[in-house]
Amino acid sequence: MNAQIKLLIELQGMDKAIIEKNSFIEQAPKRIQEGEKSSRGARELMESVRKEHDSLLKQKRDMDSELEQMNQKIAKLKARTSDIKTNKEYQAHLKEIEAAEKEVFRYEDGILGLMEKIEASDRNLKTAAAASKEEEAKAEVVKKKLEGESGESRKELSVLMQKRADFAGKIETDVYELYMNLLEKHGGIAIARVRHEICGGCNMKIMPQLFVHVKETDEIYQCPQCDRILYYEEEAAEEPA
Repeated sequence: MNAQIKLLIELQGMDKAIIEKNSFIEQAPKRIQEGEKSSRGARELMESVRKEHDSLLKQKRDMDSELEQMNQKIAKLKARTSDIKTNKEYQAHLKEIEAAEKEVFRYEDGILGLMEKIEASDRNLKTAAAASKEEEAKAEVVKKKLEGESGESRKELSVLMQKRADFAGKIETDVYELYMNLLEKHGGIAIARVRHEICGGCNMKIMPQLFVHVKETDEIYQCPQCDRILYYEEEAAEEPA
């Protein structure tokens, strides 16, 4: 195998690791934001449930106050009964008391209904609060983990970049320039292994004669379809059964 090809194979391994680490570092903030978005959604849901719960409590307080006022009104009406002189006034007075008592029953029914809603809302609020707390904790764990891993990746990337810079100096200038152009063109894969006359980069078949050249000479050949630099490597011997 061409000595330059061997260097390119090793260089591509470094570049693959560099690309992966750069990608991880770039994606980490987005992944943190996704976790925070989920946490924020759970918190917003909890606040929505809390507002509904508070609204129900206010409605009950208002109805309790109105019921108290109505009971006070009935008490005053009954206290005036002995002061009524005529039968006509007395009948009208009884009807007023009856109407007020009906209002009391209506308020009491409404309060009972609200109490049932408040009880259900209280359960929903506890569930939403627990879910919000859980999502917040998960988001914090993800954030710390990714920040830690990003820090380690940056350190490893710095070492790897220095190693790559030193290593790239061993490669001939024209070969290196070809490699870099192909690396950019094909998103990180500039050199491909050919097996059974198939390019490992584009999975297209190459001519038999080209395969022979790649396999048996030290020249640098490129895939006619994808332009990647081709190399041949002996298949690993199968272990005996």
